[in-house]
Amino acid sequence: MIEASGRHVFSLLLENKSGTLSRVSGLFSARGYNIESLSVGGTDDPSLARMTIIANGTEQQAGQIVKQLNKLVDVVRVMDLHPLERIEREMVLVKVRVDRDGGTEELDRLAEEYGARRLERAGGCHVLELVAPPDKVDAFIERLQQHRCDELARSGVVGVGKGKLILNIDNI
Repeated sequence: MIEASGRHVFSLLLENKSGTLSRVSGLFSARGYNIESLSVGGTDDPSLARMTIIANGTEQQAGQIVKQLNKLVDVVRVMDLHPLERIEREMVLVKVRVDRDGGTEELDRLAEEYGARRLERAGGCHVLELVAPPDKVDAFIERLQQHRCDELARSGVVGVGKGKLILNIDNI
């Protein structure tokens, strides 16, 4: 299946040890592929980590990336999660300053519309959190441009396969 945008979500299970992240990201840079998003975290097995990488490319390039990743010693398993077979989410934290009358109510409506939570409100600053698909996060950030955004931090995308599509060592 070819995505029109060429966007690929690679999900990796890898050994949780020093240098692994560097070797994986080095593989991308050595081949001239840009990583648009990278997220790494632990799993239920402390010896393993899960990495989600977003990169653009053709199906042929994605296949080459998967083959090359599988050759790395630290990589246990790799999947290119196709659009209809994945669930992906991203978190964003945004600090917004409200300087004008009615700005807080307007910000509250926007947060409610997108399902964002207010984590803090102090001294005219509001910290909002949104966990959503990346396109919804993008739209939320775009809508916030009418306010004064003092700070923004995005987590990077995480993704899992739908249904019985499972990335674990039992499926190798």
